[in-house]
Amino acid sequence: MNANSPEATSGPERTAPGAAAPGRIVLLTTSHRVAPGLLSWPAWQALHAADRVLCADGAHPQLPYLREAGITVAEASPTAQELVDACAGGATVVVVATGEGEPVLTDGLARLAGTGRIAMPELELLPASYDLPGARLLDLVQVMDRIRAECPWSSRQTHEGLAKYGIEEAYELVEAIEEGDRDELREELGDVLLQVVFHARIAEEGRPEDGEEAFSIDDVAGGIVAKLIHRHPHVFGDATATTPEEVKEHWLRTKAVEKQRTSVTEGIPLGQPGLALAAKLASRTRTANLEVPLPPVEGIGYDLLALAVRAESEGVDPEAALRAAARAYRDAIRDAEG
Repeated sequence: MNANSPEATSGPERTAPGAAAPGRIVLLTTSHRVAPGLLSWPAWQALHAADRVLCADGAHPQLPYLREAGITVAEASPTAQELVDACAGGATVVVVATGEGEPVLTDGLARLAGTGRIAMPELELLPASYDLPGARLLDLVQVMDRIRAECPWSSRQTHEGLAKYGIEEAYELVEAIEEGDRDELREELGDVLLQVVFHARIAEEGRPEDGEEAFSIDDVAGGIVAKLIHRHPHVFGDATATTPEEVKEHWLRTKAVEKQRTSVTEGIPLGQPGLALAAKLASRTRTANLEVPLPPVEGIGYDLLALAVRAESEGVDPEAALRAAARAYRDAIRDAEG
């Protein structure tokens, strides 16, 4: 932004012919989620070319790296007018912004420019580092660290105590998906993510007395990254897959090698809802090309088992189907209640 452009100025605030240029202010912003010292090349150029470099925060994480690079940084909190005066004669002043982004300073500069009585320096906002996708996850880890250390409730939680919340949050996520509520979906995804980070934070402490080895959120992420790469040889390797069915074949083949299971039923959590459990067993049986007749026993449970197996064979999720039917039943009840 150049406050001296014809569109932005008129009358006495224009720089007279032959007068010194009003200078330049560069507001340098950085992300605390990027390692200090990792700045863009334009940022380093601006810093080295500046007549003065200022920073209001003497403990700013970038300062040691700037000074190591031979840049003199003065700890100062100039007002907008003082900063404009520092640019007199065409000087360039770089302001290393604090985490808040210097709103007081920028608001002050805007007010000065709005008066139309001052030849304003050129003002440039220069991002020196950008957040990468997923960078806010680092904030979540930091917040969880503090909560675990300082919150009387969170500091006492265990994996066992939190288990029920994981189930609840998963069901709420499914409900948001089925309802088609995007705002609710975003919130519920956050709640599920919190459970992952919370459990990983607890795991960092370990319980050596119980033979529990400590691990961190990085170990969790590293494990799933390695698994995804290994199970997608058509993406990260030389294998070829052009259809979803071929992808599933790759997945099942690599999974079988990893797990070395002796039964297709291994790894199926028996604590999941009954219809989902029945459908999962049926899916494993069908995938393994096994012919397993249903138990020849009468009763509601076996009737439900037969329905779940039938639903799975037809590509229907029996749990989702029953929930949809239950919601319709709920609406009918409300209608009957008037």
